[in-house]
Amino acid sequence: EVQLVESGGGLVQPGVSLRLSCAASGFTFTSYAMSWVRQAPGKGLELVARIGSTGGTTNYANSVKGRFTISRDIAKNTVYLQMNSLKPEDTAVYYCNAVSTWTSRAYWGQGTQVTVSS
Repeated sequence: EVQLVESGGGLVQPGVSLRLSCAASGFTFTSYAMSWVRQAPGKGLELVARIGSTGGTTNYANSVKGRFTISRDIAKNTVYLQMNSLKPEDTAVYYCNAVSTWTSRAYWGQGTQVTVSS
């Protein structure tokens, strides 16, 4: 059974940091590019960050460049999103996404809520 289990969300004040984790199981982790996608209240999905299957390439939305860092630990089958200097506009449900580099098959996690508010 394929599972992507996100954790690490919460309610924080502006300017602080959070680290999201996504534990993957049930598929060949190293054959999938991993991404974090968010959905703010009343808005569509936004690709926040992506990391290639080997971890060699990363891409970020302009809105988070310089503040967020995506990484993956192959030994733990886990992808992380380090979020620094959080802003109220970062408030959203954050989803972990896996896309096969061979077949484009995609999997999604259940999402974790991040709320940035004073």
